[in-house]
Amino acid sequence: MLSRRSFLLGISALALTTVTSASSLAASRKNFKVARKFIPKNVRLRTHHPVGSILIDPSKHYLYLVTKRGKARRYGVGLGRAGLAFNGSAKIGRKAKWPRWTPTANMIRRDPKRYTKYAGGLKGGINNPLGARALYLYRDGRDTMFRIHGTTEPWSIGTNVSSGCIRMINAHVEDLYERIKIGARVYVI
Repeated sequence: MLSRRSFLLGISALALTTVTSASSLAASRKNFKVARKFIPKNVRLRTHHPVGSILIDPSKHYLYLVTKRGKARRYGVGLGRAGLAFNGSAKIGRKAKWPRWTPTANMIRRDPKRYTKYAGGLKGGINNPLGARALYLYRDGRDTMFRIHGTTEPWSIGTNVSSGCIRMINAHVEDLYERIKIGARVYVI
């Protein structure tokens, strides 16, 4: 039989472990700093693309929103792993705040252990891989299944790790979301 003392010691140890784990996670996230070069910035940009267009430069991990002739707002992004990255052009066909996420059939096929449990979808919120906002990319009126979206992994900005989408820090995608219109063109340059 479990004594009251053993029970209380066990509960205390469990609580301490949980608090320590939560504290460690919070500390690692709190200590994360975005590389200065990936902080949004207004920059000069030579382009023939119209105002309101989004340009993605995969080699530098930047997304540019053309704001005026010769000017753009630049954001740092994370991109798709080799063979999974978005390319070409598309239009913003839909926008969503705290979007629902469902892994694609290809994601489930590539990594069933990781994604099958989410086949029915995951409601929007702070633990959702799409983050705070999503811009849905369409081509010829059809959803490409690629998104420009927030992330729960801000340290991945500047890398090629996603399943193909363009990921941004949540505060940055919230800023972009407010500036962009449905129908805006997106180009990989």
